Order: sequence, then structure tokens, then C-alpha cells
Amino acid sequence: MDEYAWPTGSQVPAADLVRENWEATVAALPVEAWITGDVIGRQPFGVFIRVGGVPDAIALAEITAMPQGMDLPALRAFVSGVVFWRTAHNHQVKVRLDE
Repeated sequence: MDEYAWPTGSQVPAADLVRENWEATVAALPVEAWITGDVIGRQPFGVFIRVGGVPDAIALAEITAMPQGMDLPALRAFVSGVVFWRTAHNHQVKVRLDE
């Protein structure tokens, strides 16, 4: 298995559901909200997270939003962090990971 993988499979909500439920995601995950979830995709720039309790949300934790010296979390790793931004154009929640 390659060390990098795009989010795929049954753990990834369909793109139309993510789009249709964006307003609910924004309401459920305000800036400074604490989140937990599972890593469902890894790329050199960061990890994609399936957010617990918000089934149609995808979060992105870029390496620039990880604690200094933290390794890129593995696929299926359980992570936690704080919402610091949301991007409406691609329906992503940006997260700063906690150690």
C-alpha cells in the first residue's frame, strides 16, 4: 500500500451529500469547535478526516496546522483538533490538529 491515499470507499460521504448538507456542517462546526475523527486520506500536504458526529463533513488538517515535529497521521488513525476555518467553495472544514 502506498503511504499516500485519497479518501475513498464507504467511509467517505458522497460529494452531493457534503454539498447539500454544507449549511448544517457550518452550524455544527463553528470556528473554535473541538472535533475528533478518523483519518480517511493522506497526502504530502496533510490528512482528510471523517468528523465524528457530523456524518456529511470532511475536514482537512494541513501539515502547516499540525504541531511542530508531529508526524503525518496514518490512515485510520483517530485524531482530534480545533476548527479554525471553513472553505465553502470545496465544502471543507480546516482543522488544527492537537498532539
